[in-house]
Amino acid sequence: MCLPIYRLGDSAAEEKELSGKGLPERSDAALDWSRVGLNLDEDALFEGVMWRRVTAFVIDLVVIGVILAALWVLVFLTLGLLYGLLALTPLIPVAYHTFMIAGRRSATVGMQFMGIEVRTQSGGRPPLLQAFAMSALFYLSVTLTTMLILAVALFNDRRRCAHDILSGTFVVNTDPDL
Repeated sequence: MCLPIYRLGDSAAEEKELSGKGLPERSDAALDWSRVGLNLDEDALFEGVMWRRVTAFVIDLVVIGVILAALWVLVFLTLGLLYGLLALTPLIPVAYHTFMIAGRRSATVGMQFMGIEVRTQSGGRPPLLQAFAMSALFYLSVTLTTMLILAVALFNDRRRCAHDILSGTFVVNTDPDL
């Protein structure tokens, strides 16, 4: 059986046949990574982001509340045998935000609902460690300053909070054309 093979470097993507005698030639073409990220110079990416972030966070608080309620129900149903799991409750919001932001959509449930996502300074999706830094810095700064630190977003044109700046991330509109 012969399969068609397309090489990245071919301008017309000419078809080659793999006849079972071995592997096809290795392509020396480089991938164009500039199309992977976003152009963070576009103002449309940041229009209305602040109110969307606030609404998304309220939605996320509801989701985290449901997760915590399910944990309490689990402890109740096991007659307190899993009571030690309640020690993890402070970590649940950080874990929720970290894994959702580092996930495939780079957004929490609330962010997805509001049409925003998190991007790195290069325009790509944040890796797990960067998403953890963003989430941990958010909860740490909000805890220490009673949410006053969030006012930083009022004084810059990209509406970035302190935890965004320190972690090297941006929150942008998912579809800026709408």
